[in-house]
Amino acid sequence: MTDSDNRPGTDGGDAFVSAFNAVGADYIFCSSGSEWAPVWESLARRHRDGEPAPEYLDLTHETVAVGMATGYGLVERRPQGVLLHAAPGLLQGSMAVHGALLAGVPMVVTSSESTTYGDGPGQDPGGQWYRNLSIVGGPHQMAQPFTKWANEAASIHTLPTMITRAAELAWRAPAGPAYLNVPLEILLEEWDGREAKPIVPPGSMHSSPEEVDPVAQMIREAKNPVVVTETAGREAGGFEALVAFAEAWEIPVVEPDSAVCGNFPRTHPLHAGSDIGPWMDEADLILLVNCRAPFYPPSRRPSKAKIVVIDQVPQRPHIVYQVLFADVYLEGNVANTLRQLAKRAKDLDESSVAVRRAAQEERHAAEQSAIAAAEAKAAQSEGVDPVLVAATLRKLLAGSGGVVVDETITHSRVVKRHLQTTDPDSYFYVQGGLGQGVAVALGVKLAARERPVVLTIGDGAFTYNPVIPSYDAAKAYDLPVLIVVFNNRVYKSMNLNHRRFYPEGAAAETGEWLGTDLHRLPRLAAFAEPFGMHTETVDATDALAPALERALKAVSEGTTAVVDVLVTR
Repeated sequence: MTDSDNRPGTDGGDAFVSAFNAVGADYIFCSSGSEWAPVWESLARRHRDGEPAPEYLDLTHETVAVGMATGYGLVERRPQGVLLHAAPGLLQGSMAVHGALLAGVPMVVTSSESTTYGDGPGQDPGGQWYRNLSIVGGPHQMAQPFTKWANEAASIHTLPTMITRAAELAWRAPAGPAYLNVPLEILLEEWDGREAKPIVPPGSMHSSPEEVDPVAQMIREAKNPVVVTETAGREAGGFEALVAFAEAWEIPVVEPDSAVCGNFPRTHPLHAGSDIGPWMDEADLILLVNCRAPFYPPSRRPSKAKIVVIDQVPQRPHIVYQVLFADVYLEGNVANTLRQLAKRAKDLDESSVAVRRAAQEERHAAEQSAIAAAEAKAAQSEGVDPVLVAATLRKLLAGSGGVVVDETITHSRVVKRHLQTTDPDSYFYVQGGLGQGVAVALGVKLAARERPVVLTIGDGAFTYNPVIPSYDAAKAYDLPVLIVVFNNRVYKSMNLNHRRFYPEGAAAETGEWLGTDLHRLPRLAAFAEPFGMHTETVDATDALAPALERALKAVSEGTTAVVDVLVTR
């Protein structure tokens, strides 16, 4: 910290806002708590006096606050501020914070506690801390398992720099949420005006030529190489770099079911689908590009392939059990590594390339034919087949630059396969526990206001979401999105496990399938009606496309639309 010309006499709330200015946060996502009065006062003063401050969003649920920060960070890739309330608010938002950790989204999450419980000098923090809100060890101890870093700002003199440190740690690989406990007494303490230094983007780590050259030779000598990737597209420039690399070497790219974002154009001739299975015995070289968990079960080792892992942080510290079987690591910025390797695509064995090109052309043609056949069959279904929903969305979104946020389980493979997204940052799968999808979609919309944003979600996941607070945020901050519910009236993924584990059990005999029935729910689209949103319920094939067209038109005119599609399976 260095002395500045800021006038003394302001308190920790102003130090807090000043620090987030230095961090470069565009937004502070807040689920209100009684500790944040000093921050609100600072924002009010800055708004009155025309001084800079991040834009403040007043949100009515912790999952919405964290989820919107996640969605925004997926697109912008820079740390934002999140304010929750004490230990209870942190607990309420913890699932979404863990989701941000899994998604690799940088953010600084803060909440508070009291350190004097009314027995210290100065303003009374209130009896609620003594009776109900405090937790033994402090909330930063509680946050450690589901954040990248958790600590306490124990002094007004270190508060701005602690926020800076939290943001810098959150931004660096592996990116993720950092947590800071800011006691209320610190926020109320007088601040002398010394500010934190603005932060700059992280520097880039690169694999050396001495490391890259041998891998290029391994690729050159391989007869049947394949790329497997889960999150290459999450990195800035990663999507484009992977396309250039695959084209330079003519290597097929598999996006397994565990892929959580768009990494490669699904219509590209080198896209090899989502099944790594056939490659486990056929490939002689597997390049795992940002692929945290490629094999399942983890002990399922490829029979003959050498494995090259290309990842800035291949051993993810937040994953409990991880098996990669690596023979070589290229650690450093993934996009840069792929670009280095693409430049080395020289002196190829043209006969080997021709063989694998022909094999991939055959695979790709077969996959496209299978997709077309599945869609033709779905169009003839008596009810609305989920394949038809995804295919119709693809056609309606074509050329629009649309972004799809997916929180389906049973239908996730269908959504990926038939939407066939082709552009960077056009598909994101919600990470962690169900119930975050609406908020993440709103955060994506906040970062990409000019693009249509669609949330595909199952009826089970929809009921886990804080729907009313999410609709409130959509309306309050002018964030129109299209929500398409794949409604099969059952928690089918849970039911499938029951049937799989006990195929001849008591439930199979009696038909008593517990924990799965959702028929009793009311019309899911109806919850949006009090907010003046566009709502549709669809149960017939010929009604699907017109309903989705009307919904997208409403979104383009500034109104969130909810289409509840009663699917057949």
